Amino acid sequence: MRLKALFAASAVLLTSFSVAQAGTVHTTWEKFKAGHAMHRLSVDGQKAMMDVFQARDLLAQGKTDAAIPPLYDAQKRFKAASADNKKFFAAESQLQPAPQHPVSATHTPVANPTTWVPVGGEFIVSETLVPEKQAALANANKQFQAGQTQQAQQSLQVVGEDADFILALAPLEQSEGALYRAKVFTEGRQPQQAVEALNQLLDGVVFVSDDVVEKVAPSTPAKKSN
Repeated sequence: MRLKALFAASAVLLTSFSVAQAGTVHTTWEKFKAGHAMHRLSVDGQKAMMDVFQARDLLAQGKTDAAIPPLYDAQKRFKAASADNKKFFAAESQLQPAPQHPVSATHTPVANPTTWVPVGGEFIVSETLVPEKQAALANANKQFQAGQTQQAQQSLQVVGEDADFILALAPLEQSEGALYRAKVFTEGRQPQQAVEALNQLLDGVVFVSDDVVEKVAPSTPAKKSN
């Protein structure tokens, strides 16, 4: 599933970025807009989504007991994400979906302004790029997913400034509600209903360009400690 792979890839990106704040890696990622984009991602939100995928896989196999721990972990991580500075408040109508990642056919738009958590990301290229750059970008995303950060950096050098970054945003309140329902169904030994609740959570995710998020929720300088 492409959605699951996207969150796995961004997990590697987040881990790598946290230990490479200076030098060649930092310089390379800043050149391709990744440094700025990575700062937007919620570590807890991204981990919560991976917990959701793990729980859904287990429930699909009928392993209800094994699915309970990742559901509890996802709840804790969404709560932590609600307290970090990565979230922002906006109406869904303000978020222009990235054409490379349209919402699912079963997506129900959020009617009122709500809190969004950046839970994943992916490098993209324009369809007008030459095949060589398109292939290099595809390789970069695969390499990030596999944890091959050095190889991915080399692939991005081929793409150059033609690379862009899109963010996966989860509506916080709606996601927490779906997750709560999934936990109740799981504890009640109703795995199919639990899977449906988790699918509703995933259907709520929207994908937008980092440029759009910049307009809706511009970055603010970090507060200096006393």
